[in-house]
This record gives sequence, C-alpha cells and structure tokens, in this order.
Amino acid sequence: MARVFLLVALCVLPALVSASHSLRKPFVVVGKVYCDTCRCGFETPATTYIHGAKVRVQCKDRDSLQVVYNADGVTDSTGTYKITVLDDHEDELCETVLVSSPQSDCTAKSPGRDGSHVILTNNNGIISNIRHANAMGFMKDSPLSGCTQILQQYQEYQ
Repeated sequence: MARVFLLVALCVLPALVSASHSLRKPFVVVGKVYCDTCRCGFETPATTYIHGAKVRVQCKDRDSLQVVYNADGVTDSTGTYKITVLDDHEDELCETVLVSSPQSDCTAKSPGRDGSHVILTNNNGIISNIRHANAMGFMKDSPLSGCTQILQQYQEYQ
C-alpha cells in the first residue's frame, strides 16, 4: 500500500500540478493614458484621455535587465488599454511603458508618469488575472488657458 501511495505521489501529483499551470487564464494588464493639459505632472479636471496611444508591457530579466518579453496595445476612445499577457513572469521585472501618442500637441512623456510596474505572476496571492497599472501621461506642448485657476484650487486645500 505504501508503494502505491509513493507511486501516486511521485508520478500523478506532478502531472496534476503541471496541468493546473496550463489551465490558468492569461493576465490582462489594464490602464489609462492621458494628456496632461496643464503640464503639472498629474491628472486634473482638465485632463483628457488619449485615443490611439501606443503602450507596451515589457518584462526584464532581474539580473541582466535585458528585455525578455514585449506585448503591445493601443488605447480605446476612453484612453483605456487592455494588453493580454499569456505567460507567468515570476522571475522578471515587468512594467507598462508609453510608446507614442497620436496627438501632435501632446507627445512629450510626462517624467515619472511614463511607466508603471505590474506584477505578472500567480505566485503572489492575487486571485484575479486582471492587473491594473497606474495611469500614464503625455504633456501638452503648452498649458490650457484655464490651468492657473485649476491649480489654485489645489492650493486652497493645503
């Protein structure tokens, strides 16, 4: 009886574990891309969202920092992108990055808001296969005329 149990433990259980890994749903990385119309480095009531912006999910090897995986996406009319990632990237550093904006007056990447780290592994306690990335932004060439009043509102709350 002990031999049968040992045979099951050594042969059947690894096969079941392997099968469960292949049945996992792919990851879906979701985020938004905006145009910083006030050039202030964050979203404001004057912020607009960009349709047709190109975004990339990239994963790098932890040791060499060489890119080992890329997947591209494009934003919809609400500025939202959804990029499917099929594999688990447990041992890699993954992030979303801005690639390009279709708006000719809003193409400069906003420093500090041009990328977002994402966790693309199932070995972290997150149950959902959806991964939400922070919003990323491009800056308008020159701020809108009403931006001074908008930024003054933020000073009132200090």
